[in-house]
Formats: sequence, C-alpha cells, structure tokens
Amino acid sequence: MDNKMKELIAIGASVSTHCQPCVTYHVEKALGLGVEIELILEAVSVAQMVEKGAGSAMREFTQELLGKRAADLGCCPETGRFETPAGDARCHCG
Repeated sequence: MDNKMKELIAIGASVSTHCQPCVTYHVEKALGLGVEIELILEAVSVAQMVEKGAGSAMREFTQELLGKRAADLGCCPETGRFETPAGDARCHCG
C-alpha cells in the first residue's frame, strides 16, 4: 500500500472518530503527496456513511439492550431527541 492510500484511510478514520486535528493533519499530508481533492472528498464521504450506519446500529443496539425504545422514553418526533429521566436530551431517535 502506498503512502497516498494510507493517508486516504487515515482521513476516513479521522472523520469517523471526530478527530478534527487528525483530519487537518492527514488532509494536508495527502495534499502534499499529490492526492487529488476529489479522492479526499470521496474518503470523507465514505467515512461519513460508515459513521452514520454505525450510529444508527448503536442506537438500535442500546435501545434493545435497555429493553426500551426511544419512543417509550418520550421521543419528540419534531426534534428527533428524547428526554432522559434526568431531563437532559442525550440521544437522537431514528
């Protein structure tokens, strides 16, 4: 695997883990290696798709694990948030 490919992977991993300094570092490094901006944007897009799927799967998993659906906890369809027993909005519905 060449260094360009490694940087594209690092960009994707950085995006999906929400590491802004990492994204900045790896994008600059990729550009320095001559990676085209279109490929960087594609790596970001793929990472965002993975992140979205993982977030959705985690919401379903935790709802099943806790034996309650978000709707049972007062989900607000307008905002997609629900209130926890402590009264703070921590999670998003579907």
